[in-house]
Amino acid sequence: MRSAIEREIELRQSYVRKSKEALIKQSRYAHAKQYKRAYRETRRLKIYLGRVYRDVNRKATEFDPDLRHYLHLTDRLLRQEKESKNKIYSIHAPEVECISNGKAHKRYEFGVKVGMATTSKGNWVVGIQSFPGNPYDGHTLEETLNQVERLT
Repeated sequence: MRSAIEREIELRQSYVRKSKEALIKQSRYAHAKQYKRAYRETRRLKIYLGRVYRDVNRKATEFDPDLRHYLHLTDRLLRQEKESKNKIYSIHAPEVECISNGKAHKRYEFGVKVGMATTSKGNWVVGIQSFPGNPYDGHTLEETLNQVERLT
């Protein structure tokens, strides 16, 4: 939406108020465990996004890299389903992944897995490294230890 305004693309309808209302309803329904209603609002949000996406595709005369990037992300977001691989969890930080936590009260976290090495006495951080792709924890230990040896 903002990208279209910056490029002076006149949209048929922006859906700013309707999408804001649908997002609020979706979060309230999900919090109240009314999942069918929440899913209906999620579908409505995707419908609004698809309409704006198609309108921008029709009316854009030139596609600069920034607009092309946002259109590509929008296309991926519209096509992804529940069982899809490489989902988009955040538009603003596309490197974010879903990490299974293994705890009953908090099953999933979103971010990037990080390995951290500290000293045993003073709790000084002597090595820290991110691991994209959500690898198994046992496979990250050797790389973290190699980094600690390299740095200390």
